[in-house]
Amino acid sequence: MTLLVIAKSPRPGLVKTRLSPAYAPAEAAQIAAAALHDTLCAALAVPTSRVVLALDGPTGDWLPAGIEVVPQQGNGLDERIEAAFAHCWARDSHTPVLLVGMDTPQVDAVLLHDGSAQLRDPAVDAVLGLATDGGFWALGLSTPAPGLVAGVPMSMPDTGARQLQRLTGGGLRLSMLPELQDVDTPDDAWSVAASAPAGAFADVVRRLGRRHVVEGAA
Repeated sequence: MTLLVIAKSPRPGLVKTRLSPAYAPAEAAQIAAAALHDTLCAALAVPTSRVVLALDGPTGDWLPAGIEVVPQQGNGLDERIEAAFAHCWARDSHTPVLLVGMDTPQVDAVLLHDGSAQLRDPAVDAVLGLATDGGFWALGLSTPAPGLVAGVPMSMPDTGARQLQRLTGGGLRLSMLPELQDVDTPDDAWSVAASAPAGAFADVVRRLGRRHVVEGAA
């Protein structure tokens, strides 16, 4: 089993920009780094032979040991996801791959283990976890299936629904994972921190304090 995390390097002004201006760019980057760290630690806690991070940007002290890091390839996020899956299968095309993003730091080893177990079920070809913002937080495929993500519009209110349609339209036997809240806005950050209070993400959000969007801010 391969757990694949796709993420941006947490650099100020380049990540979690919707948290600003409530949080300064450097603070938003701290929140992103903690979210990524918690996600990677959850992946490492799952009994699996391989954890891969497809990263846009440099590594940092947020990176736990034991992670295989590869640069993202492609233009849009859909192409980068396809390339990340292809990288995982280049070594072993018979191993299921479960991809997650960095926007749901409440993900824990139990949830990832459940998704992995479903992918190993001979009756399941794919798993999908939808996000409350209309996207998806997890996508798993039991075998290589090129073209199942390419062309799906990303970061749209109907991205998750379109990805779901792509999977079912391709005849895949699908199992759904629980819907999770993405961290996009300051309110999201506080809500997710409250729901998962034990991780580095919650620690950072509590330390920085609750912030609200300023009315009329860009």
